[in-house]
Amino acid sequence: MTTRIAVTGAAGRMGKTLIEAVATAGGAVLTAAIERPESSLIGADAGEVSGIGKNSIAISDDINSVLDQFDVLIDFTAPAATVDNVAACQPVGRKLVIGTTGCSRQQLEAIEAAAGKTAICMAANYSVGVNLCFKLADMAARVLGDEADIEIYEAHHRHKVDAPSGTALRLGQVVASALGRDLDEVAVYGREGQTGARDRKTIGFATVRGGDIVGDHTVMYASEGERVEISHRASSRMSFARGAVRAAIWLDARDKGMFDMQDVLDLR
Repeated sequence: MTTRIAVTGAAGRMGKTLIEAVATAGGAVLTAAIERPESSLIGADAGEVSGIGKNSIAISDDINSVLDQFDVLIDFTAPAATVDNVAACQPVGRKLVIGTTGCSRQQLEAIEAAAGKTAICMAANYSVGVNLCFKLADMAARVLGDEADIEIYEAHHRHKVDAPSGTALRLGQVVASALGRDLDEVAVYGREGQTGARDRKTIGFATVRGGDIVGDHTVMYASEGERVEISHRASSRMSFARGAVRAAIWLDARDKGMFDMQDVLDLR
């Protein structure tokens, strides 16, 4: 079975990479591409825009006009746009792979509610390597327990608008859950001035923005006499795109429910 995939945000950096990833994946085909109505590329050939060559898929400005043309929508856009896309897809049973970060609690609740009627995969990061790091971070936290100070570092390109990254926050949630802590209560987002001695139960975050950094993440467990670090460095957005296409093919076989890449990769 071939999964028909639509990509929204098709003219953006990630959208172009997703279109390329679909073109090179087995078991998937691009059948729709969507952009904001104000985009100057509405009507343009999605393949030519992405750089892979003409594919005869015209970029549309309205998801509702192409709902019958795809099985799974891949959405790496912005929170408000993603919620609107979920509202369009859910009534007609279209499935969604969501890589959007920075959603509010209310927006997340709307997405989760839609998963009662269609299948949704939502993850902070679709890289297979990063998702392996989530598993390793959980294991390290359980082994090292309360004997280590835990810090999370992340770096991204200068255009990223949310901080810390969704991946860094997810790493924090994984570690906090393993240790029986509430991340909202123990997270420390940056330090300045006379902060006093470090509380061992806190989880620190450090954020860097600059240049064209695709994505660096490190979880550090620092104890007396030794330090363990779990790191992932992305050199290309293609690692995220390939993971998202893999998730779309996997999701196509599900009727409804809320999933993430840990489900896709069977890392539970």
